[in-house]
Amino acid sequence: MKRPFDRDRRSNKGGPDLRSVKSDPNPSVVYGVLPVLELLRAGVRVTNRILVADGIKPERLSEIYELAGVKGIPVETVPKQQLSKLAGENGLHQGVVAFTKAAAYSDADEILSQISDTSLLLILDGVEDPRNFGAILRTAECAGVHGTFIPEHRSVGLNETVAKSSAGAAEHAKIAKVTNLNRLIEELKQKNVWVVGTAAEAESNYSEWDWTRPSALVLGSEGKGLHRLVAENCDVLVKIPMYGKIQSLNVSVAAGVILFEAQRQREISANSLS
Repeated sequence: MKRPFDRDRRSNKGGPDLRSVKSDPNPSVVYGVLPVLELLRAGVRVTNRILVADGIKPERLSEIYELAGVKGIPVETVPKQQLSKLAGENGLHQGVVAFTKAAAYSDADEILSQISDTSLLLILDGVEDPRNFGAILRTAECAGVHGTFIPEHRSVGLNETVAKSSAGAAEHAKIAKVTNLNRLIEELKQKNVWVVGTAAEAESNYSEWDWTRPSALVLGSEGKGLHRLVAENCDVLVKIPMYGKIQSLNVSVAAGVILFEAQRQREISANSLS
């Protein structure tokens, strides 16, 4: 385990070119009561119209109707089968679908410019399952993560399944796509952010790390973990100890365990200073 003073903080004039990707190219639908509600509450993306299944109780969608009215978004009643086609074979639309502009990503440089002594960031190294990604975004939003980075390639992007699985958190989270995670890690180091990777073979437990410092948690892909160079570029690798017969957690569960430990430590530290 690398110690807190091991890092050489050399200056990096200008920083690397992260080349943030702004948005997915295609418009999308958002389905499900909570995802559509959070879409309207956030007001980040332009919503063109909302479809509601014929026969659904209006009180169930009362806030959606209210927000749509305030924002001037037309709401149409259509047969339930039409919504099922839009949401896909496994899409649980719950009687409501919204048509919206393509999902927009935050600018990586903007997130980096806002780094402070309390920053808690998340880097996903190739998470490809949209349901896992959505669950991670929900956890990250609830844990107060300031920004999430994903690679441009070998990673799922913001789509309808992610929006649904995140229970609306994708509308509030700051998510940036970058072309090179290793360049991003170096940029974070130059900004005095400690980059903490996860690996089953790590010597230290996640709870032994001092999360009160500005930190970026790096989680690997399902089944494969971190890429070799990403793991080597991390300041430290930590693990979640396993006590049963199965030796790994789902990546979204691992995110929750570690991120809330980070906030637990920060709350204790803040209370001790007050």
